[in-house]
Amino acid sequence: MSESGDETGPGHGRPDTDSKVGRVIAEYDLSGTAEWLEAAWVGDGRERRSLRDLADEFNRRALEAAMRDAGMDPVPVEVESAYTTLTDDETSSGARVELRNRLEWEGVDLDTVEADFVTHQAVHTFLRKYRGVERGTPEADPEKARETIGKLRGRTEAVTTNVVERLADRGALSVGSVDALVDVQVVCRDCESQYQVEELIDRGGCDC
Repeated sequence: MSESGDETGPGHGRPDTDSKVGRVIAEYDLSGTAEWLEAAWVGDGRERRSLRDLADEFNRRALEAAMRDAGMDPVPVEVESAYTTLTDDETSSGARVELRNRLEWEGVDLDTVEADFVTHQAVHTFLRKYRGVERGTPEADPEKARETIGKLRGRTEAVTTNVVERLADRGALSVGSVDALVDVQVVCRDCESQYQVEELIDRGGCDC
C-alpha cells in the first residue's frame, strides 16, 4: 500500500483524503477508483450502480490490493469469494475463521482491511461532498436491466462454483467437475403468474 499526498476533489475544494473513501484510495493505491465511482453512480453511458453495490465493489478492490500487497496473486472469483465469506451474515463461523487464518498466514492484515471497508453512506458522502457529483433521474432501459441481471447471475454462478470446488478439494463434498446455474424467477403477487425474469422483461409485464 502506498502513502500518496492529498488530492483535492472537484466538488468543494476539499482534499479527497479528508473522507474515508479518499483515504482508503490513497493508502491502497487504488488509482482511477474515484473516477470509476463517479461514472458508475451517474451511469455515464452504462447501467447505473447503487451505492451499496459501489461500496461492495470498492471494498473488494481494497481487499484485492491488500492480498496483492502481501504477495498473493488472486483471481477475481477468489477475491469475490473471500469478500463474501468475510461479510455475508449467512457464512458459518468455521468458514470465516478458516479464511481469516489462511489470509493472515499469507500476510494480509485483515483487522486493518476490514476496518477500512466503507459503507454506502461513506460512498455517498465522498461523491456528493468531496467530488461534487450530482445524480439525475434514470431512464427506464429494459436492455440495461437485462445486462445488470445477467452480470449478477454470472457473479453468483462463479462464486457458487468456486465455493463448491473448494469444499470438494477439502474432502467436504464428493462431486466431480461442477458448473453452477442460477435461474431467476419472478412471481406476480396479484395474479400469481410466474416468469423467468428475461421473459417478463420481453413481455413488458404480466397478464394482470
